[in-house]
Amino acid sequence: MSELASSVFFGLTLTVLAYWVGMTIQKKSGLVICNHMIIAAGLIVLTLKGLGISYEQYYVGGSIVNMLLGPATACMALAIYQKRELLKENWLPVLLGCLAGAVTTVATVLVMSRMFGLSGEMTVSLLPKSVTTPIASAISESHGGIVSITVAAVIFTGILGNLTAPFLVKLFRVKDPMAAGLGIGACAHGMGTAKALEMGKTEGAMSGLTIGICGIITSILALGFAWFV
Repeated sequence: MSELASSVFFGLTLTVLAYWVGMTIQKKSGLVICNHMIIAAGLIVLTLKGLGISYEQYYVGGSIVNMLLGPATACMALAIYQKRELLKENWLPVLLGCLAGAVTTVATVLVMSRMFGLSGEMTVSLLPKSVTTPIASAISESHGGIVSITVAAVIFTGILGNLTAPFLVKLFRVKDPMAAGLGIGACAHGMGTAKALEMGKTEGAMSGLTIGICGIITSILALGFAWFV
C-alpha cells in the first residue's frame, strides 16, 4: 500500500475522482453549499486519514494538478480575447476597477491584521489572499510569508467567492456584466472566475482579466508594505 500511495498515479487519480464526485453531487443537488471544491477536498482528506497516507505521499501525484494551475489561468486569455472590443472601449473603468479591488483587499488585510495583533510574517502571508495561487505563493515567499498559510487563505477566499458571488450580485443589484465580472475576479480569483463563466461570457472574460491585473497591483502593494515594515 505504501508503494501504491507514493506513486504518481495514486495522487492524480484520487484528485480526479474526488473532483468528479464533487461535481456530480453539486449538479444533482443544485445546492450552493454543495460546492464541488469543498466536497473534493473533504473526500481527499478523509481518504488520506482513513488509509493512513501522508500528504507528502499524496502530493507526489497531486503536484501534477498543482502544476497545471498556471496554464489553466493562462487559458482564460481566450475568453478575454473574445471580448477584446469591449475591453478597448472600457479600458479605463476596467483598470480603475481592478485598482480599487486590489487596494481595498490589501487595505482590509492590513487593518484586520493590526486589529488582531498579527505579526508581519502573518500579515504578508494573508496580503495576497485574493489573487490566484501561483502569484500569491510567489508574493508570500519573496516577502518572508508562510506559503502554506497563503495557499489556505487563497483557497478559502476562492471557495467563499464561488459560493456567494451570484447572491451578492443580486443583493447589490449589479446589472452590468462587466462590473460583476470585475468584482468577482478582484475578490475571488480563479475559483470566482469559474463561477463568473457560468454566469455569462462577459462576466467570465472580465473576471479572468482582473486576475492578472490585480495580481500585478497586489505584487506592487506587497512590495511597498515589505519596504515599509
